[in-house]
Amino acid sequence: MFERLIPKLRVNTVFDIALEELYALGYRGIITDLDNTLVGAKAPLATPELLLWFAKVKELGFKLIIVSNNNMDRVSRFATPLNIEFVHQARKPSNTPFLKAMKQMGLKPEQTIVVGDQMLTDVYGGNRLGLYTVLVLPISVKDEGIGTRFNRRVERIATTRLRKQGLWHEEDKP
Repeated sequence: MFERLIPKLRVNTVFDIALEELYALGYRGIITDLDNTLVGAKAPLATPELLLWFAKVKELGFKLIIVSNNNMDRVSRFATPLNIEFVHQARKPSNTPFLKAMKQMGLKPEQTIVVGDQMLTDVYGGNRLGLYTVLVLPISVKDEGIGTRFNRRVERIATTRLRKQGLWHEEDKP
């Protein structure tokens, strides 16, 4: 039941993703969440380290798009100055925003990576479409809204059950 919540890769931050290896495997696009994936939920701008990561993503040849359940104002203020395309009020884990993002990038599921901090939205949505899912640790849990806090409780239940089934191993985590 909870198998669709298991990401292909678990890392601490986006900076821990082996981009070169994924590019060599044929991946060409990254759909990334914004809040608590790239920056804290209340951080208005990209950090200098994140700007370097964006430059590396682009230099390697990846296409990048932000897909967020947050509103237009929040996502636009972050993405527009960086010239990054985005889908706001995405309603993840619905298929629609992932399909829209892939269409905008001109890519197929087998060429696309999804990066996010939530199993119930980012990982589940990406896994349903056969995308390569990467789960990062949330940057600032204290800034999360009530909906995300609820999701985190469900995630704890899911990981407990997956551990009991032998499908979730803490040693897989760096």
